[in-house]
Amino acid sequence: MTASDTPASVPAATGTVTTAVPARLDRLPWSRWHWMIVIGLGTVWILDGLEVTTVGNIAGRLSEKGSGLAISSAQVTGIAAALYVAGACAGALFFGWLTDRFGRKRLFMVTLVVYLAATALTALSFSPWWFFTFRFLTGFGIGGEYAAINSAIDELIPSKYRGRVDLIINGSYWLGAIGGALLSVVMLNTDIFPKDLGWRLTFALGVVLGLVILLVRRHVPESPRWQFIHGRGEEAEELVSSVEREIEQEKGETLPQPDREITIKQRKSIGFGLIAKTVFGRYPKRATLGLALFIGQAFLYNAITFGFGAILTKFFDVPTDRTGYYFAVIAAGNFIGPLVLGKLFDTVGRRIMISSTYLLSGILLFGTAWLFDRGSLNATTLTACWCVVLFFASAGASSAYLTVSEIFPMETRAMAIAFFYALGTAAGGISGPLVFADLTKSGVVGDTVLAFQIGAGLMCAAGLVAAFLAVNAERRSLEDIATPLSVAEPSGPASAPAT
Repeated sequence: MTASDTPASVPAATGTVTTAVPARLDRLPWSRWHWMIVIGLGTVWILDGLEVTTVGNIAGRLSEKGSGLAISSAQVTGIAAALYVAGACAGALFFGWLTDRFGRKRLFMVTLVVYLAATALTALSFSPWWFFTFRFLTGFGIGGEYAAINSAIDELIPSKYRGRVDLIINGSYWLGAIGGALLSVVMLNTDIFPKDLGWRLTFALGVVLGLVILLVRRHVPESPRWQFIHGRGEEAEELVSSVEREIEQEKGETLPQPDREITIKQRKSIGFGLIAKTVFGRYPKRATLGLALFIGQAFLYNAITFGFGAILTKFFDVPTDRTGYYFAVIAAGNFIGPLVLGKLFDTVGRRIMISSTYLLSGILLFGTAWLFDRGSLNATTLTACWCVVLFFASAGASSAYLTVSEIFPMETRAMAIAFFYALGTAAGGISGPLVFADLTKSGVVGDTVLAFQIGAGLMCAAGLVAAFLAVNAERRSLEDIATPLSVAEPSGPASAPAT
């Protein structure tokens, strides 16, 4: 008998189901099916990076006469950016609640459609109010993506790969940032495209890439973990069995039997009150950890990226039209960090890696501030310092998303991701600019040093919190890390399969 012949879930009582689905998913070897999930779900982060970076780089062009849009650069980087952030926060919370209630697949299709429609309509902007409206709705869709996709990825990827996959996927944001920085150089070249067309085509390219992702995403299944809790146990069993058959055929070998089962009281939905009580009442230390990680990374990133262009132009006379090249280098460092360090989060462990990446990036930024204050840096060496800092910071920041997506019960997962994402986005997009705007743009060395020190200090503080409170979640089933609220009895060894 092959693993794919594992018997369907056996109802223990009305509304109760005993299943080995989580164990069956976690013991799967890496396969083409998993690559389909990563490509279908994870690549949207590239779009987010492309989106944010592109808008920042085209702000100057939009404000020029002849752009086809009567808007100032300050309105693009101020009002429009704030509305994008507000939309992302609202979208994360709204779609996060719907994702836990109606399923991962339904919502990760809806959120991508919202993003595509809003981006397409942004390209057609003819007045500031139109541009502002659809920047908000673009953010609304992106925020929903974070909640729906992170929850789906964690529930579909085997436990031994979950850390590195999450980190690399979240880090892929910076591939989009590199693309956005370099794309703006081409699209804003008036020798190639007219002033009123290049920036519109930039948004249109985002739509084209999103449509390709949408085509792949149609084949990504619903989370079997969500299905068996929400009264769809038979669908979950059929899905996992089909995946097992596909992987056995691909690998040419029989999968081992799952080693445990779990008994669940099925339910249709979870109330928001119970979600809040669980996250903050049942797991206060984990909630504190999530808050610390998100706030720390948000302020460190704003200390560097919010005013990087102004720092380069004011202190090192870098032409404005060349700052995109420096940003592309910084973005490359951000992506390489999770790519190189991701595996260590599954092998060395979460606590050591999360705390060390936070502390190292904070200490290195303190060192950068000291060198900057002494006048020991130029544009190239400062960028190199930022790259090293962000190599570690990016892995740490990505692990913040991983952490909040795996340390709370399955029924609350999307909402927990949404809450902490919204908090981090608000801290980075609202509090960050308020704190760092004057410091990094004043042209005073001491002000910029203070900005670096604030970001470094909060990152180090978060690293210390992680050293004490981080959960050793590496290579563990999600159900072991946080017992589902719907569990009827503890999980244990799976019963012997029928022969």
